[in-house]
Amino acid sequence: MTGTVGVFALQGDVREHLRVLEGLGVRARGVRRASELDECDALVLPGGESTTMAKLARTFELLEPIRHRIGAGMPVLGTCAGMILLADRVRDGAAGQETIGGLDATVRRNAFGRQVDSFETDLDLAGLDDPVHAVFIRAPWVEEVGPGVEVLATAHDHPVAVRQGNLLATSFHPEVNGEDRVHRLLLDLVQR
Repeated sequence: MTGTVGVFALQGDVREHLRVLEGLGVRARGVRRASELDECDALVLPGGESTTMAKLARTFELLEPIRHRIGAGMPVLGTCAGMILLADRVRDGAAGQETIGGLDATVRRNAFGRQVDSFETDLDLAGLDDPVHAVFIRAPWVEEVGPGVEVLATAHDHPVAVRQGNLLATSFHPEVNGEDRVHRLLLDLVQR
């Protein structure tokens, strides 16, 4: 793949995503400013704290540029908090919580419980031959999807991986255990 994949670098699992992308031979960079976003062909919104990430995106004047690029078709992978940021609707969010939006889904924050309720499991993910080892840390889940959203995987009877057009989102953290196949799905969207 030629081009650059950016990782939203104001908060969250930035280094872990950069490491996975670089391991795939991709030019990857942290994104903190709109000028850095302009150099990217795709973006990863990492796990972290969704309310903090949204506030920082607003403060650093990245919210509207990311929304614009999503609307223009830029492929984006959101993991955990990144899924929340991509969702059009959030349940159990902080008062006035803002999202980037674009994914026609309702996501519940911390749906699986608190930090102590974090868990790992193997998931069948549509399009992949072998299960993905998924790490869930204070993870959200999807409660409702619009007609254009494809459910790729479920856990505890709720969608935990979805795709809509150029957007891919997971409740889990593929970056923490070296799993690179979810990132490969993002790269497939870039190649299209």
